[in-house]
Amino acid sequence: MRRPASVTAFRGPAVWLWQWRRNPLRRRSDVLEAWLVLAVWVLIVVGGVLTGRTATDAVERGMARERAEWRPVVALLSQDAPRAAAAAVSRPARVWAKVRWTGTDGSPHSGLARVAAGSPTGTAVTVWTDRDGFLVSRPATASEARTRAAAVGALVGAGVAAVPFVGGRIVRGRLERHRMAQWDEAWARFGPTRGHKTG
Repeated sequence: MRRPASVTAFRGPAVWLWQWRRNPLRRRSDVLEAWLVLAVWVLIVVGGVLTGRTATDAVERGMARERAEWRPVVALLSQDAPRAAAAAVSRPARVWAKVRWTGTDGSPHSGLARVAAGSPTGTAVTVWTDRDGFLVSRPATASEARTRAAAVGALVGAGVAAVPFVGGRIVRGRLERHRMAQWDEAWARFGPTRGHKTG
């Protein structure tokens, strides 16, 4: 005879949460495991989300600061740029070459920048500099920054969440081995008396 659905639905949570209910079969290790599982899931959810969000915000703020502080500067090639390899014909090749420019304070600067292959000396190219006048890469756009920040936040959050997850699995494995040892000990005591009538 099938059990009514209402009874099955009622018994499901009772079985699922049996470690939290008082019963004669509940051991101290069962209660410890129940608290451990709860703590692990709280750490996974809260720790992972909070650290992921914090990392995302930090990356976005850093990239916004770069967009605000880094400036494009016109520089001149101080040497002929190397020619591209023969294999690079699908798109315009870019190579490293030495360039020079004047900083906002009038001081001369030089460095290496990516330029079109084969460009002659004196060709004007646009480079990006930070507020100290050092060469930097082009800053990420707002949409690129959001994508990168989300990826970093997801990786950081997942990494932080993995720590309590792995730690919880290790502790639960030890608890399970301890319970199995207790069961073996109980069965060893029960074995000699099994099959004998009392009274």
